[in-house]
Amino acid sequence: MITKSKLKLIKSLSRKKTREEHQLFIVEGYKSIRELVNSGLIVEDILITSGNNHLDGLDPVTISEKDMNSISSLKTPPGYLAVFKMNKKLELPQVGKVIALDDIKDPGNLGTIIRLADWFGISDIVCSKETVDVYNSKCVQASMASLARVQVHYTDLHDYLKQSLLPIYPTAMNGENIYTSTLPEEGIIVMGNESAGVSDAILKIGNSISIPQYGKVQETESLNVAMATSLILGEWLRTTGM
Repeated sequence: MITKSKLKLIKSLSRKKTREEHQLFIVEGYKSIRELVNSGLIVEDILITSGNNHLDGLDPVTISEKDMNSISSLKTPPGYLAVFKMNKKLELPQVGKVIALDDIKDPGNLGTIIRLADWFGISDIVCSKETVDVYNSKCVQASMASLARVQVHYTDLHDYLKQSLLPIYPTAMNGENIYTSTLPEEGIIVMGNESAGVSDAILKIGNSISIPQYGKVQETESLNVAMATSLILGEWLRTTGM
């Protein structure tokens, strides 16, 4: 049995302010919930609709489809919804391979980049304060369970980069060809806003790199930021290893 006040709280977690106040976020879907639990995140509540299985003994509460529809952020709720505690905030990374994100707005892009970081073994993403909230429901869905294994930090990105001792590589259309560049084993790759790219202030801090365009279609102005991140990380790991 779940109370109306608990349902009201869960519904309110669609707002960033409420998520931060309670340090809770929502995850939907059997696989994502199962993997986040297996990864060690603390689950507060698990709700399912009638007819779904019981998540391998995690003892969920069964609610009506009407209630599930009222708290779900999806047009077609999968019938599995859980409330998790947020990751503990850790110190900003000072060593290793780091991804920095300058004003990424699309939650799907951020979620995909988190999955890419997980795939390539990169444990830290440092975001500008203007970057979309990592616990936005669309971001959580796109990141799958990688959210449990990748630490996402928010800070004044310009100040962080200025103070870092790691070499910094902002991405830009006119940067040095990544396929002919020599990237170090440790450093910070900066990916920029979907339409504006990396800010001018940050471009001045490091040595810009780019993915060369071999096609001749002029209308193709730039790659999607998540796609570009995958290509850059693949080349970085190929040439330097883990």
